[in-house]
Amino acid sequence: MTTKAVTKRQPVQFQHVTIKDGFWGKRIQTNRDVTMPIQYQQLKTTGRIDAMALKWKPGKPNKPHIFWDSDVAKWLEAAAYTLTAEPDAKLEKQVDTIVATLEKAQAEDGYLNSYYRTVEPDKRWTNLRDNHELYCSGHLMEAAVAYFRATGKRAFLDVMCRNADHIGRVFGPRRGQKRGYPGHQEIELALVKLFDVTGNEDYLELARFFVDERGRKDGDYFKKEARARGQAPAAYAHGTPTYNQAHAPVREQTKVVGHAVRAMYLYCGMADVAASTGDKTLLKACKRLWHNATQERMHVTGGIGPTAANEGFTMDYDLPTEGAYLETCAAIGLVFWAHRMLQAELDGNYGDVMELALYNGVISGVSQEGDHFFYGNPLAVHPEMNGTRHQGPDYHYRRSEWFGCACCPPNVARLLASLGSYIYSSTRSELSVHLYINGQAEVELAGQPVTVVQNTAYPDKDTVRLTVSPAKPAAFTVALRIPAWCRKPALQVNGKAVAIGPITRKGYARIKRTWQASDKVLLTLPMPVERIVAPPQARQTCGRVALKRGPVVYCLEEVDNGKALNDIRLPRDAKLTAAMDRSLFDGTVVVRGAAVRRKAGRSKAALYSSEAPAFEKARITAIPYSLWAHRAAGEMQVWVRE
Repeated sequence: MTTKAVTKRQPVQFQHVTIKDGFWGKRIQTNRDVTMPIQYQQLKTTGRIDAMALKWKPGKPNKPHIFWDSDVAKWLEAAAYTLTAEPDAKLEKQVDTIVATLEKAQAEDGYLNSYYRTVEPDKRWTNLRDNHELYCSGHLMEAAVAYFRATGKRAFLDVMCRNADHIGRVFGPRRGQKRGYPGHQEIELALVKLFDVTGNEDYLELARFFVDERGRKDGDYFKKEARARGQAPAAYAHGTPTYNQAHAPVREQTKVVGHAVRAMYLYCGMADVAASTGDKTLLKACKRLWHNATQERMHVTGGIGPTAANEGFTMDYDLPTEGAYLETCAAIGLVFWAHRMLQAELDGNYGDVMELALYNGVISGVSQEGDHFFYGNPLAVHPEMNGTRHQGPDYHYRRSEWFGCACCPPNVARLLASLGSYIYSSTRSELSVHLYINGQAEVELAGQPVTVVQNTAYPDKDTVRLTVSPAKPAAFTVALRIPAWCRKPALQVNGKAVAIGPITRKGYARIKRTWQASDKVLLTLPMPVERIVAPPQARQTCGRVALKRGPVVYCLEEVDNGKALNDIRLPRDAKLTAAMDRSLFDGTVVVRGAAVRRKAGRSKAALYSSEAPAFEKARITAIPYSLWAHRAAGEMQVWVRE
């Protein structure tokens, strides 16, 4: 198969980017020093790592589960990125020990799965719809690629190449092969990564097969599979094929539906295959689905998937608050997808959504201390509703140490550890800056090695200073994302003002010049507090506003504002101010302002009353949404009554 990339733009990989200090530097250090060790211990304690040794026997505790391998795989991937940033002999030994275990656990034909190798060895590949064989293999492939890039060691990569070769023999369009595809997508994007690092086009062809085969009109493979298991085809998981986006060929799909994480991984795989093969029809489908996801089905925090019923989507503009599910993994998947779309098309819309999800829907999923996690991320909470109604069994007011279904904690860990890969992209003649994060990158532009240094306290402060230093003077372009939320950006190059409007296209200001060592760029992105209003179709937020400063969405908590947050109303002309509060969360920008509150004291003789409510003056304090549930238990809400 001949490949032809849609774009020559590529991410500047994590090996070439260093993040220092600042907002993300602290988070990444915590991820390395706290999150990674406690997650390893959880993986050991719960039996996930030991399951890979294939020693479990019926009657023993810690019976392997169908998705356990993926939990370990995501931690392994996070470890690879962590080792790139800072060598750690203990961590590297832990990884190598698990890799050696995987080598021994792999069947002679390349098959690898701890559940099916021990619990149901005679039922391989019999339930793609509900179980997770391909999903687990995909995550292990991603981890193997990351570890090879981080260390140069081939053992893990070789294991997963043998596994991919086995899967390629089992699945495909040829006689005797299964024409199946994963019930939980992931392997599609992983196979493209495997292709990228090995050059083996069989892996890319297999990824394309899985994408193209989904939802074929000549028969539902999942129903055929159910018949073969002796089950009624109508007994479909979660009701319909929309749950795992198998209701139609991917190029014909117009709405983001079903399980949100599955959807995000599918769209990532579609974007990857499109980028590697030049398939513009796949890219067109991605753009159409992106519009629906972000313009009609995304919450103000970048969270997606409003209901626990299917851990996913319902209908356009269904954007609940207290009942919102918004799985952490789904927001992470949205970041993955946005990043891929940026490589295909340099459009600030993708960068804006990526940033929004990172600062809100993703980072809320892990405590600032790095040791507790949210599975779901609702936008309003009353603690007496804890674990009831729409939130699902894994919802708690407080973040949890771990979950029975532990997909989210290691997913957060691997994204934080690899965040350097999301900051920049490059072509031969252009460097694109997507995220403003303190640190340094090494990249080749116009045939010259170039060092780029960012100095910024973003998002607390609104200035970003970049120093661009090519080894020799060279002509190339530096494209800076100008966020859509910023009304009055300002730009200087070596102290001289540059008009942004004439050089900005699709949300990126392109500075094209001959660059010399230590050239200075100053970007100012003023970020006053804004009131965000949802569209009128979003019935749950009518008459309410969300507070946002730059990329950060804010919320009210009872600990700052008292009980009955729904009694608070924010006048449209109320002045809102943002200021650093060093007493909270090691220092964070909080928003304060005047409001009114309905007076208590109405007669309690009747549940309902015709009495007109009275109001009194009040003050509000809003904190970044990502930091809620760190203090005393109480109510929380993002959307405030006007």
